[in-house]
Amino acid sequence: MTFIIHNMPALMFGGMVLFMLIGYPAAFSLAATGLFFGFIGIEFGLIRPDFLGNITYQLYAIISNDLLLAIPFFTFMGAILERCGLAEDLLDSIGQLFGPIRGGMSYAVIFVGAILGAITGTVAASVIAMGVISMTPMLRYGYSTRHTMGVIAASGTITQLIPPSLVLVVLADQLGRSVGDMYAGAIGPSLIQIALFCIWVAIVSLVWPESVPALPKEARTLHGWALGKKCLRGIVPSLGLIFLVLGTIFMGLATPTEAGAMGVVGALALAAFYGTLTWPLLYQGMASTMRITAMVVYILIGARVFSLVFQGVGGKIWIEDMLVGLPGGQLGFLIFVNAFVFVVAFFLDFFEIAFIIIPLLAPAAEKLGIDLIWFGVLVCANIQTSFMHPPFGFALFYLRGIAPPSIKTSDIYWGAIPWVFLQVILVIIVIFWPQSVTYWLDKPKTADPASIQINIPQSEELAPPKF
Repeated sequence: MTFIIHNMPALMFGGMVLFMLIGYPAAFSLAATGLFFGFIGIEFGLIRPDFLGNITYQLYAIISNDLLLAIPFFTFMGAILERCGLAEDLLDSIGQLFGPIRGGMSYAVIFVGAILGAITGTVAASVIAMGVISMTPMLRYGYSTRHTMGVIAASGTITQLIPPSLVLVVLADQLGRSVGDMYAGAIGPSLIQIALFCIWVAIVSLVWPESVPALPKEARTLHGWALGKKCLRGIVPSLGLIFLVLGTIFMGLATPTEAGAMGVVGALALAAFYGTLTWPLLYQGMASTMRITAMVVYILIGARVFSLVFQGVGGKIWIEDMLVGLPGGQLGFLIFVNAFVFVVAFFLDFFEIAFIIIPLLAPAAEKLGIDLIWFGVLVCANIQTSFMHPPFGFALFYLRGIAPPSIKTSDIYWGAIPWVFLQVILVIIVIFWPQSVTYWLDKPKTADPASIQINIPQSEELAPPKF
């Protein structure tokens, strides 16, 4: 009993990991683990029976959190845009633009993936849309299977980091920071990631040119004014929707929830413009939104139950003592945390990491003086790998679902590995170059106290009365 009492946080954390390894649904695993150890804690006198009554307040905090309304809005917007025809226009026009150079279609996939990421916010929508419209043309024009699978999956995961990413919304909520600041901080790493992906395509085109051939002349159907008009038709609506969502947030005109609602209206308008706005489209979008939103809420409820009991039995102090005492100070903490998140991402998806792991790490990060916006963006860049590395990467599953049977699963996995390394390089860059995040944040206005002068007027009215 003495051993259990003194090691309750460690046992509780181990119980959660055991449930996850068994494969039981995360939301119910978390809630069951929390309640089970809550009753043990009451029995051993670690917490009072009425302590579990706080669960009701935690649940009310979830359902009354206006920020979380952004999740169904952005999810629905992404589901509509996935099927409305915008992605096809973008890829066709940008592919024609880069067609004459080696790797041109890969560059087009990366840029279109970034644009879609900036207007959908969901990885599934981007990966599936890019796979459906680009996989067959790339393979037909001679691109290697592994490179094709890798670049499509990687282009979809850009959505994970580039605003208005759902992960950034969740991380902002868990870290207690502004979504607008989290979006602004993610701009720099997003641009760096796009640049890293393009550099890799350039390296492939030089070292293995046969893997990324230029488009044949007969495939370059657009030139001059026709090409410019096609590009404008695809890009201008996209930029308009990006401004409608992100521009209003950065300018302070709308909250993320309000911007998400406007994004839904914009997505419906684009679908109507492309002539694809139908009742089946709306039904599919709403069904997908319902499933994802329900999953998020249930995971959040389970995570709150677990977190409440974990803190009640001393888990917060246990985590802080363990992490703050790591050798190397801030750098040692960041290296450990990122290695830990990278490994955990093999088994948990990004929502589970954000709801379960981040609340345990944030207090230690704050105690070490780490800026939580920078920390959140850094973790978001790391969580991207959960979509890419075998064997449980969701982006790979999405590709397997839409790829023809002739494509081997091993080719999908091998094709993803170089892009996982590029994402790890991004994490390293953000760790050693914090300004890539903090540069984009609003700087507080300060004044030099020595430059402040206070002039007190001397007048008859201020003089003391004479008697």
